[in-house]
Amino acid sequence: MSSTKVVYLDFDGVLHPSSPVMDGLFSRSHLLEPLFENSNAEIVISSSWRFTHSLRELQAKLPSHLAQRVIGMTGNAVIGKHARYQEILYHAKQLVSGANWRALDDSYWEFPTSCKELIRCNPNTGIGPKEVGLLRTWLTM
Repeated sequence: MSSTKVVYLDFDGVLHPSSPVMDGLFSRSHLLEPLFENSNAEIVISSSWRFTHSLRELQAKLPSHLAQRVIGMTGNAVIGKHARYQEILYHAKQLVSGANWRALDDSYWEFPTSCKELIRCNPNTGIGPKEVGLLRTWLTM
């Protein structure tokens, strides 16, 4: 089993509320920075933003410490049940056999209900203390 930890990161509903009118885009990204300071975990962007922005453009939107952890994006869109989950599984198998991963995402319907790897964010607020705590615990295991 690999010791590599990978966080699959969605943007809308995670790094900012799904409707970021009040808070602005990426308003919650600062909450992730301390979690990655003492971790070797890597980030893969699973957000649909990957269809309209290059990897470099997406990295530029993140705080520099997080941007340095980004190693790529998931690939082509999958059509069907639990699409995001399927995209992540395919990427994780290509990346490292046995990669230990978590997904920060608000689109819970894109994952099976039994998916222990999903850290579900509230789309109205984005990532908050509960999700930060879950991610911190996993990163330090």
